[in-house]
Amino acid sequence: MLTLDLTNAPRWHDLAPGVRVQLRPLTTALMVATRSDPVVESLPEVASDEERAVAFAKALARRAVLAWEGIGDADGNPIDPSPVSIDALLDVWPIFEAFQLTYVSKGLLLEQEKNVSALSPTGPSAGASATARVAKRSAQTARRG
Repeated sequence: MLTLDLTNAPRWHDLAPGVRVQLRPLTTALMVATRSDPVVESLPEVASDEERAVAFAKALARRAVLAWEGIGDADGNPIDPSPVSIDALLDVWPIFEAFQLTYVSKGLLLEQEKNVSALSPTGPSAGASATARVAKRSAQTARRG
């Protein structure tokens, strides 16, 4: 069952020990805006899937991050989110992976679910019927000359 959260309130997501971000809900409007991001649209056709995933994640994060905790500059002073600092945050591999798993994948999971057939209640082949007739005699192979 799909549960609708009609409050549409931002939520905090833990990305690493001591690091959390407050993110807007992953809505259709946010995804459409991200797909139209100039950086995403300017990727060359030969860009790899990995390059596209990083560009999309950064563009999405720039739109979604409202606040964060546990993130600071080189001197250890807390910093506020900005486009440059958000991109730098997602350059940290474990943070990127956590962002993908806790935020992006939840939206894409729903997308993926609508692209597959529902499982049969008693198994994938239950209720299937044969469509081919049984062969009456074995096929002969052609001789090469």
